[in-house]
Amino acid sequence: MIDVFAESVGIPMNRIHCKAVFGEGFVGDIPVFLAKPQTYMNLSGESAGPLAAYYKLPLNRVLVFHDDMNLPCGVLRLRHNGGNDSHNGLKSVIYHFRGNREFARLRIGIGRPPGQMDPKAFLLQKFNNTAQERIDTALQEGVGALKLLLSLGLSETARRFNHEQKYKHIRLQTMPT
Repeated sequence: MIDVFAESVGIPMNRIHCKAVFGEGFVGDIPVFLAKPQTYMNLSGESAGPLAAYYKLPLNRVLVFHDDMNLPCGVLRLRHNGGNDSHNGLKSVIYHFRGNREFARLRIGIGRPPGQMDPKAFLLQKFNNTAQERIDTALQEGVGALKLLLSLGLSETARRFNHEQKYKHIRLQTMPT
């Protein structure tokens, strides 16, 4: 998501800072900081926490993008805040934000593992062609949501975007992955 968004708005991701590939620039007149933690996903807070502290970012101005097995593959959801949803990367981020959960999340559905497949194995495998197409489409939709977020704010963007994604969710439930 970060790479696709950065490319779409012309922000080079060409620095290493706080264990992350980092880029900064403007979208219109709005300053934007983008970071891709280079830690293991389960330790991503080791990057996100120090970055937010270094730049003195209020957490209500931070958005974390992460995968979600509880959403169908390719469905996105924008949330104001929340818990960790048993996501180890989010647990790490919350821990390094000193327990504060008041940051936005953009979740991308990757679906559930088929049958009795181990969830860890499912998370580490490559997507099949259908799933990859859904992810690629979702990334483009996510770019649109992020641009809307910068112009309309979180509440209005979440209201509009999640409504659109709700119907996508219903359509995708009937399609094979």
